[in-house]
Parts: sequence; structure tokens; C-alpha cells
Amino acid sequence: MSFVSDIPAAASSVAAAHFAARLSLETDCADVAASMKAGEIDFVLLHVVGSPEAYARRHVPGAIHLRHAEMSAERMAEWPADTLFVVYCAGPHCNGADRAALKLAMLGRPVKLMIGGVTGWADEGLPFAQGEEPGRLAA
Repeated sequence: MSFVSDIPAAASSVAAAHFAARLSLETDCADVAASMKAGEIDFVLLHVVGSPEAYARRHVPGAIHLRHAEMSAERMAEWPADTLFVVYCAGPHCNGADRAALKLAMLGRPVKLMIGGVTGWADEGLPFAQGEEPGRLAA
């Protein structure tokens, strides 16, 4: 028996529930990019860490810079209550997106984490935007 099979796999129903739950909380860089390229942007992408200068140097196209520390009910009232937010940070070594997701969830807002963050976006070979505005992902 291998280390892989030493602990038996979960029942299919348990696995389906687990992975459905994960996908309800997470998305990835490729799915965000594909949605943007197709013009199917039914979410607000938030770059939730770093200074305005760091955001201006490099961010995911379409992302709004809103640090998790600046999120409040008053600030988030800019968007309808059912707006889906997708949050990202620097990458797997950063928990800023987790902090932002927690804050948004505690404010009653729908939220998903874009796993990989800036590091994942770069690993996928996707282009970055520069400047103070969100920019757009080229089709």
C-alpha cells in the first residue's frame, strides 16, 4: 500500500460536497481571465493589499485597489448587496485576500478568493495592468 492509498479515498458523495464547497469559495486566475475575455464580468475584482504605488506598478487588469483595512459597510455600500466580490493578494504566501474575504463575508457580501493571486496570474502568463486605474484585459 502506498502513502497515497494508505488512507482510503472518501465516498463520492463526500468528495462531491467537499469540492463543491471549495468552488463556492474559490476561483482561479484562468477562470477570472476567461470571464473577462468573454465579457462575462459578473463580479468585482478587488486587489486587496499593498500601497497605491504598488498597485500602480502591477495589478490584474480590471481590479480595483481596495485594501482589506479600508473595507467597511459604508465603503461597500457603493455596490448592490448581491454583488459578487473576487479578492486577490500577492500570492500563496500572503493572507491579505483571506482577510478581505473574511471581512466581506462578515459584512454579508458574497465573496470568492482568486487562488494564486498575483503569483498565480504571472504563472499563467497573463498580462498585468499598470497605473492608478483598473485597466482592461485585452480580448
